[in-house]
Amino acid sequence: MEDFVAYIIKNLVSKPEEVAVSSSDDQEQICIEIRVAAEDVGKVIGRRGNTINALRTIVRTVATRLGRKAQVELIQPDQTSRVLMQESPEEEAPEEEPALT
Repeated sequence: MEDFVAYIIKNLVSKPEEVAVSSSDDQEQICIEIRVAAEDVGKVIGRRGNTINALRTIVRTVATRLGRKAQVELIQPDQTSRVLMQESPEEEAPEEEPALT
């Protein structure tokens, strides 16, 4: 699955030589970490997260067929922390409180 994700990401970015995909897995879950050049982070995420969410959907579907769960993380090149791309199929609008009159 690691090679598959790397293939997709390398075809999205302008610096494919800087793409690094690694994975760690256990019996129930696989975690795929993606590292790209700083200027390619936006291309991987896409508008409103559509690109990374589509990739996550594909990875999750394949993992489900293997009887496992999947998680895709995009590692920011200029930060030491991880940015976890969590599933958010529908973003809920905050509820407005009724105005007091």
